[in-house]
Amino acid sequence: MAYQFYNSKSPYNLPDNYGNFVGYRIALSRLGAPTKPDTANQIAQVAGMLNQGIKQIEVGTLSPDVFDQIPKQHFKEMNRLVKLTGAETSVHAPLIEPSGFVKEGAWNELDRKSAERHMFEVIDKAHELSPDKNVPVTFHGSGIPGTEWMPGKKGGVEAEQMIAINKETGEMRPLKSEEMTYPGRETRTYTPEERLKILNESHWDNNLSQVVFYKDRGTQVFNQYYPTVAANPYYRQFVEGKMKPEEFEEKIKDDREFKSAFNATQNAQVFLDNSRMMLNSLYNEAYKVADEDEKKKLKEFGAQFAKDLRNPKNPADVFAATENLINNLRTITPKSYEPIEDFAISKASKTFANTAFHGYNKFGDKAPIVSIENLYPGMTFSRGEQMKQLVEESRKKFVEKAVKEGRSESEAENAAKKLIGVTWDVGHLNIMKKAGFKNEDVIKETEAIAKYVKHVHLTDNFGHSDSHLPIGMGNVPAKEIMEKLEQSGFKGKTAVEAGGWAQHFGTSPFPDIISNFGSPIYSDGKNYWNQASWHVGGYMGSYNPWFPEQHFSIYGAGFSGLPSELGGQFAGRQSRFSGTPEA
Repeated sequence: MAYQFYNSKSPYNLPDNYGNFVGYRIALSRLGAPTKPDTANQIAQVAGMLNQGIKQIEVGTLSPDVFDQIPKQHFKEMNRLVKLTGAETSVHAPLIEPSGFVKEGAWNELDRKSAERHMFEVIDKAHELSPDKNVPVTFHGSGIPGTEWMPGKKGGVEAEQMIAINKETGEMRPLKSEEMTYPGRETRTYTPEERLKILNESHWDNNLSQVVFYKDRGTQVFNQYYPTVAANPYYRQFVEGKMKPEEFEEKIKDDREFKSAFNATQNAQVFLDNSRMMLNSLYNEAYKVADEDEKKKLKEFGAQFAKDLRNPKNPADVFAATENLINNLRTITPKSYEPIEDFAISKASKTFANTAFHGYNKFGDKAPIVSIENLYPGMTFSRGEQMKQLVEESRKKFVEKAVKEGRSESEAENAAKKLIGVTWDVGHLNIMKKAGFKNEDVIKETEAIAKYVKHVHLTDNFGHSDSHLPIGMGNVPAKEIMEKLEQSGFKGKTAVEAGGWAQHFGTSPFPDIISNFGSPIYSDGKNYWNQASWHVGGYMGSYNPWFPEQHFSIYGAGFSGLPSELGGQFAGRQSRFSGTPEA
């Protein structure tokens, strides 16, 4: 087949879908790439990417320590560089756990607040990078283990393993789908949800049983010895306040039988006090984790207890009131343990809401966007529905905080929608295939979250690991995902995370990326980069097979004499400050 010089009417042009074209076209101006995430020298990284003609650059590091080593002034300098070239930026925040979990798997509020303050600093630096626009700042939704999902036998998804967490203590318990045998029940497979229900029942029953033990022990001792004590006339006078303690001691000093019985009743009182303290603690725990209906019941139980306790000094009344309260508490099962996603949403949403409000309160309409990234399957917030819940709860808390600070509700709601959203990582999403999911499942997850997406991470893999290949070199259904996003109104920029290619092959993945996406070469949108390698005489063809390179190097024509950073054949001199080619 003879290839001619480019002509828009020529019948010899390569077909539009030539090469590794993924079937979805996206303009070069909407495609970007991240800097190397392991260095604080982000200025050199940005300069090198600008030299390649990349228009969207995602700045950031994965390590919080490395990110903190980037001087604030460098963000200002990077802003000057991108302004000179008409490029734009986004930010990838370091790995900060927003919910308050630490590496050891424990949770506490102090760690959540520490993470929040660190995220404030990231927002401040991001604003220096792009002070005139709402720069997207990608924060990982979470880095803690979560539910592992499998395709459901009747469609949909089923939990294969769940992480349950005690809302009071932060203790985590893995609950697998498992065949189990219980007394009086047939052997069968219990789902993680069923095992969670059993865990809450046994946790509550065990705690109540301890209260019952102390109460029963105290009652037993008291009933055995109290009649002897109560029959003593001096004791009655002492209890009624008619006899001073020293007088009472003098009267009973020689009555060994009474003193023995009296000491026994005092020990019974210790058992009773322990049961009361444990009961108070359990009541408080139940109230903290109860829903509205359970709280209503608990208030009724408390009122009945106060009514039964007619005389707190009368042990019989105390025993009866305690017994009645225990029986009432047996009728409920507080959800002390819950799926870790529910717990993490309640904590992380507070962090994201406060971080977004920090930016809004400080920078107004030009505040950075808090864009929450989905993680791998097997971690929290790996699914579209979970991300949706996280974003909605974060926006709700943002509005509550803004209204409390004196903003109108309508203003707060608009700001929340603008400043809190999702970075949808299609590579992370595609790893759900290793559990047996198909392309249609991946696309369905995108549908659930599409209207919340502010930013996209494009990267390819084969569904087993986060390979970070250029789109078109794995099996991510990029075309269908991007179409679903655009149908929901997404018009944002995308960052192509193809670090695996750069690491193993030592070349920039960007030429392959724009080719695989069939990005237009010219603004008229008629010629595409996936056809460029066979166009002779056009923009990409400064010389052709029958014109030797020496012809152009001698006479100075074409692009071959330019530095390699600008697409030519020769190494150029670079600025010591930013790494850009010298004129």
